[in-house]
Amino acid sequence: MNNKRIHIAITQGDTNGIGYELIFKAFANAEIFDLCTPIIYGSPKIATYHDDVLDLGAKFTIIKDASEARDGHLNLLTVFDDDVKVELGTPTEESGNAGLRAVDRAIADYRQGLFDVLVTAPIDNNDSFHFSGQSRYIEDHMECDGQGLSVLTADDLRVALVTRNLPLHQVTESITKESIVATAKKLNESLRRDFRISTPRIAVLSINPKAGDNGLLGTEEQDIIRPAIDELVKNDIEAFGPYATDQLFGSGDYDYFDGILAMYYDQGLAPFRAIAPYAGVNYTAGLPIVRTAPEVGASFEIAGRNEADPTPMLHAIYLATDIFRHRKEYDEAGVNPLPKLYHEKKDDSDKVRYAIPKKRDGRNQQRHDNNAQEKKSEQPKD
Repeated sequence: MNNKRIHIAITQGDTNGIGYELIFKAFANAEIFDLCTPIIYGSPKIATYHDDVLDLGAKFTIIKDASEARDGHLNLLTVFDDDVKVELGTPTEESGNAGLRAVDRAIADYRQGLFDVLVTAPIDNNDSFHFSGQSRYIEDHMECDGQGLSVLTADDLRVALVTRNLPLHQVTESITKESIVATAKKLNESLRRDFRISTPRIAVLSINPKAGDNGLLGTEEQDIIRPAIDELVKNDIEAFGPYATDQLFGSGDYDYFDGILAMYYDQGLAPFRAIAPYAGVNYTAGLPIVRTAPEVGASFEIAGRNEADPTPMLHAIYLATDIFRHRKEYDEAGVNPLPKLYHEKKDDSDKVRYAIPKKRDGRNQQRHDNNAQEKKSEQPKD
């Protein structure tokens, strides 16, 4: 890269969905070009068709190689130039495959160092197009050690899952102490390196209602989850729980944590989407590539209607650039760390760990100041 702007690859998604609408609307404001140099991986013919239907007046520069990307331009790299039938609002095998062809080319270009971060527009698994999802597809084709970890993010809310898209009857048998510990370690490392949180606090959810209710509603909390939390604490990871899902989210206590570890899909996704219905981002942690995606589907029901909200795409772009910078800062700081000149005294007791709340954005201090003001006003006046 010959400049300081982050080069960001953006794949077109399912060509019958809202991918191009999200991209064109996200880059409608020229100020975003000060942040990054975008490279759309797709088809000029399909992009033009979407723009004509939506009447957005998008302007893009067609390039044949990612090295040709120009700052201040919406660059569109021609992944293929053959004719692909566009049927807006109708999922087809052809439209899904067109989306994956863009992902394939982007992964190949990343290996050659032609861009910095990847944002993927949505591709749905449906009756016409069956595949394992873009997160797993990218993991498989990156040929990296181990699996990535999907982290759903919206501002300070970050939710990860121990199990991946399993039928509910398979969840309990799939959850082990080892799987919880391994997933929590990945989440902890991502929070430190990708989000630059020095000592992350992780809330671990229960699997049974009321956190098992002391064994009356199940013993997984006592037999599996608590021992996993104990092991994490021994490894200097600030893990807490297990918490009942309704209690943690219903009371707003999730706000005291940097990451939430849910046991299964609905347990994590349902409250996340209720709290952040329009601004969610899916980040795949644990991969060499920084990959984010707007937390929306291909939305075939509104494709071509100019109704798609670009906010999730914008947040996916912002998050990808932030993580890229955070990783660089984190890795550079670890090359020549300053030696400690003193021995840090630390109280590891449960009393201390559970008694100190996490301060976030000054809100706890504001509550303290408000309470102090109320008490002062209640005192009798002379």
